[in-house]
Amino acid sequence: MTELALKGAPVDRARLLRLLQDYGVYAGVAVLLLVNIALTPHFLSTENFRTQAVQVAPVLIVALGMALAIGSEGVDLSVGSVMALSTSLLSLYLGYGPWVALIVAMLGGAVIGLANGSLIAFIGVQPIVATLALMVAGRGIALVLLPQLKDVRDPGMSSLGSGDLFGVPYLVLIAAALAIAVGFTVKRTTFGRQLLAIGDSRPAAQLAGLPVRRVLILVYVIAGVLAAIAGVLATARLQASDPTSLGTLMELSAITAVVVGGTPLSGGRIRIGGTVAGAVLIQLLTATLIKHDLPPSWTQIAQAVVIVLAVYAARERGKR
Repeated sequence: MTELALKGAPVDRARLLRLLQDYGVYAGVAVLLLVNIALTPHFLSTENFRTQAVQVAPVLIVALGMALAIGSEGVDLSVGSVMALSTSLLSLYLGYGPWVALIVAMLGGAVIGLANGSLIAFIGVQPIVATLALMVAGRGIALVLLPQLKDVRDPGMSSLGSGDLFGVPYLVLIAAALAIAVGFTVKRTTFGRQLLAIGDSRPAAQLAGLPVRRVLILVYVIAGVLAAIAGVLATARLQASDPTSLGTLMELSAITAVVVGGTPLSGGRIRIGGTVAGAVLIQLLTATLIKHDLPPSWTQIAQAVVIVLAVYAARERGKR
């Protein structure tokens, strides 16, 4: 039976699944907003919205890179470790000036991304295996470089972490600019079209003469650089480098944001707007649980449930 009756009107099930996958994340954000407005004291305060926006910025930036990797029919499990590596490098090179430290941190992310992309493109290692190896190695390197938490005392970093432009925090402006840049890249550039073609069918892309290896390597380099930027921004906000815990389980949050945003794990399609909404959904979900005194572990359980539902909807839609 392919049709359901909803309030007396026939509704196609495949259409419902398509709507759920494409717009369910926006409905989820709306529901969480309404629940918090009704039940959470001071939720509508300006300070609360600023806090939520600042906290969602690193998740969104990492999710943008994850969206590119998933769009190419891959995944990047090393993003949390790249954040840890970037905070270690930032702390070590901050004495040479904030711009030098920032560039070195981004280069660290690019090197990890280059290693990921090379393993996948040239050796044929599955993305989940290659990035898992770099996830372990990246965190280890970060801890070798900086074995323990270290305070970051630099005026430039303080300004980056807590400053704003016309009331909008720098972190939010940077995340928004990167989301626009990645969205433009996916929709309007040759690289974006090649990426989606590779994610849709890599053998067909190779037969068509597309530069598959180059595109895959660039995808993971971009993902690594974005994760490094997220690590720098998180360090600036916290005013401390903590490679032990920074970025922990960030890969789960990023994958959840991308998948619930409508980007299928099978590749060939990327929804940047949905990814932005997915990151907001994850942050609202986390804030809701914390504000109502539920243990942090419930956040991980809730994320797992959300991603299972999103994958189920995508799978059912794919059958039709």
